[in-house]
Amino acid sequence: MKQSAPKTILCIHDLSGMGRCSLAVAAPVLAAMGHQPILLPTALLSTHTGGLGKPAIHNLPDYGEAALQHYKELGIEFDCIYSGYLAAPQDQQLVHKAFDLWPNALKIVDPVLGDHGKFYSGMESLLDGMRELCRKADLILPNQTEACLLLQQPYTEMDFEPEQAQQLADALSDTIQKAVVTGLPMGKHLACAGSYGRERFLVKRLRINRNYPGTGDLFASVLVGALLRGNALSAAVDAAAGFVAEAINYTDPAAEPALGVWFEPLLGRLCERN
Repeated sequence: MKQSAPKTILCIHDLSGMGRCSLAVAAPVLAAMGHQPILLPTALLSTHTGGLGKPAIHNLPDYGEAALQHYKELGIEFDCIYSGYLAAPQDQQLVHKAFDLWPNALKIVDPVLGDHGKFYSGMESLLDGMRELCRKADLILPNQTEACLLLQQPYTEMDFEPEQAQQLADALSDTIQKAVVTGLPMGKHLACAGSYGRERFLVKRLRINRNYPGTGDLFASVLVGALLRGNALSAAVDAAAGFVAEAINYTDPAAEPALGVWFEPLLGRLCERN
C-alpha cells in the first residue's frame, strides 16, 4: 500500500465494550495505519447484539450534535467521514449533519442493515433513511443482503458468476458514485465487486468456513485506511479482504465466535505498510 500524509477521519458508529466490532475495531485499525480517528459514538453497548445476550445500552441523543459543534468550533477539517452501525433515525440525521458541515470530506457509508437475507433486529424502519444517506455518500460498502435491500431486489442464496456480481455493484453505482458489494459467494471463494464510473473490478479470496461478528467493520476500516493512504479503490479492497482473511486464520477455531476475530496481534502488519 502507498504511503501518504496521515488523514483525520470522523468515525460515527456505536461503541460496544465487548465483542470486537464498530469503534473498537475502527479506532485501532485506523490509528495503526497512521491516521487520526476521531470517535463519535452514537450509543454505548456492553456488548454487540449478536450472540452475547441482551446488552446494556445507553443511547447518546444529545452528545453527537454537541460533539460536531465542538469540532467545528475547533476548526477541525475532516478528510473523511466514515459511518457504520446507526440504530435510530437521529443517528442517520447526525451523519447527514456531519456531511453538511464538512462538505469536502470523503463520505463513506457502511450501510449496516442485515445479513444472510434478513434485517438485523430493529433495522426495518431505518431502510428508507439509509437509502437517503447512501445517496449522499461518495462510497458505500454493503454486503449482499444490504445491496438487495437498498435496491429493493429479492435476496437469493446463490453462487454468483463474475458478471452477476458486477451487475449488482453496477446497479448501486447508477445512483451512488462508488459502490463495493462484499461477501458474495463464488464457488470456493468470497468476492467483492466494485463499480464506479466506467471502472469495474472483482476481488476474490478463498472462502473460510467460519463466521464472526465484526469482520465487516474490520474490512471497512482497513479499506478506509488504505484508500486514504492514496491507494486505488481496487487495491484498498484487496488489502482489506486480505487482512480479514489473515485475522480469521489467526483466530483459534475453538475460541468463542461471538467475541470476534483476533486482529489485534496483527495490527503491526498494517503499520509495516505505512
